[in-house]
Amino acid sequence: MAGKLTPKQAAFVAEYLIDLNATQAAIRAGYSARTAGSQGERLLKKVEIQIALAEAQQKRAERTEISQDRVLLEYSKLAFHNPQDFYDDKGNLIEVHKLPRDVAAAITSMEVSVDAEGKSKLQKIKLADKKGALDSVARHLGMFNDSLNLNGDIHVLNVHRRAKKSLAAEEGES
Repeated sequence: MAGKLTPKQAAFVAEYLIDLNATQAAIRAGYSARTAGSQGERLLKKVEIQIALAEAQQKRAERTEISQDRVLLEYSKLAFHNPQDFYDDKGNLIEVHKLPRDVAAAITSMEVSVDAEGKSKLQKIKLADKKGALDSVARHLGMFNDSLNLNGDIHVLNVHRRAKKSLAAEEGES
């Protein structure tokens, strides 16, 4: 780590990674519950803490092999699956173990039947919510504007009101 952290600050870093809640992390790290909100906010602004958090997040990503790229890749498997990929050329469901991993990743559940000889047969599969995955990918890419911005409309409305008042005043003078 670039700067030396106090034991309490190091504890804050470790606790913050649990839920990304600065107030709760400060409390769990031993800071006063009464001032934890402001302490957590202050700690997050410290360069040493930011560096320690970045390093800890990088180590965790390496250790768990979970990254933003991997999550986005999994979303893409759900968002872009093609239901035709689950069937053979005769229209029968392909056994899960024979599906490519990228195709099988879109399955959330399956129903299997067992015949009299004990042989299992895939009967039904349930696929991931394609729209939900597409919405998440689109939001990640900034394709949706989730906030309502009325500033332009309010400005136009105010100009319109001033113009009406001005016109009414002019008509009153005539």
